[in-house]
Amino acid sequence: MIIDGHTHIFPREVRQNRLRYCQKDPAFREIYGDEKAQMIGPEPLIAAMDDAGVDMAVVCGFPWRNHDLCVMGNDAILEAVRRFPSRLVGFGCVYPEEPDRAVREIDRCVAGGLRGIGEIGFYGRGMTRKDRVGMESICKAMSRPKIPLLLHANETVGHSYPGKGDTDLREIYRFVSSCPDLTIILAHWGGGLIFYEMMPSVARVTGRVYYDTAASPFLYRKSIYRVAHEIIGADRIVFGSDYPLIRPERYISEIRDAGLDQAPVDKILGENMRGLLAL
Repeated sequence: MIIDGHTHIFPREVRQNRLRYCQKDPAFREIYGDEKAQMIGPEPLIAAMDDAGVDMAVVCGFPWRNHDLCVMGNDAILEAVRRFPSRLVGFGCVYPEEPDRAVREIDRCVAGGLRGIGEIGFYGRGMTRKDRVGMESICKAMSRPKIPLLLHANETVGHSYPGKGDTDLREIYRFVSSCPDLTIILAHWGGGLIFYEMMPSVARVTGRVYYDTAASPFLYRKSIYRVAHEIIGADRIVFGSDYPLIRPERYISEIRDAGLDQAPVDKILGENMRGLLAL
């Protein structure tokens, strides 16, 4: 089974009124202000999955800096999962700066059948200590049904791109350390945190951390899959395309050509996420 653990869809209202929502959220404007930045609904995602031979996909929305907009995005994901229950698994987004409302929204999403929360991101500015502290209530709410959190992380060196933030890896590490019972999927190879798992002191803290491959072709050489496997093995690496940013078949080809045995390839392409979500 091939499972794409990181894709995005948007409500029709947002897709049809891009400029209106660019005015509502600076981070959304930075990433989606250019009309070339694709926003899709569930049908194009299913078509891309079919083309690439992907069996299931995790669908996420956008981490709006507004609770009501998060709810609107979650409603679109709940509807997509209801329409395509054998193909789509939903994650819900919440606004961490209103933790009480966020906790209630987590409960609503879980009751509606969503399997995780994310992608939570602090685009353009990075996670701060205040953000990290504000996430504590959310983490507690997620630990009850034991659902995972997909957290955006990006490298702080290298080329610039829309949405790239300045989150110090130390903040990500402190966040992971503060939530030992929470399963966390760090997007985009954890912004490089995976490389620090060569340090035994870090590896002792990150045992419940998974790393997804989202945007990998834009960030790293193809050898990243082999190097990551050498550092942590295959059990905590999950295939995620960030579609529609990049088509899933590009990753699948690179993972299969990485020089790994079939067993770790199968884990990365789907078995890890299948177990993580109890599918």
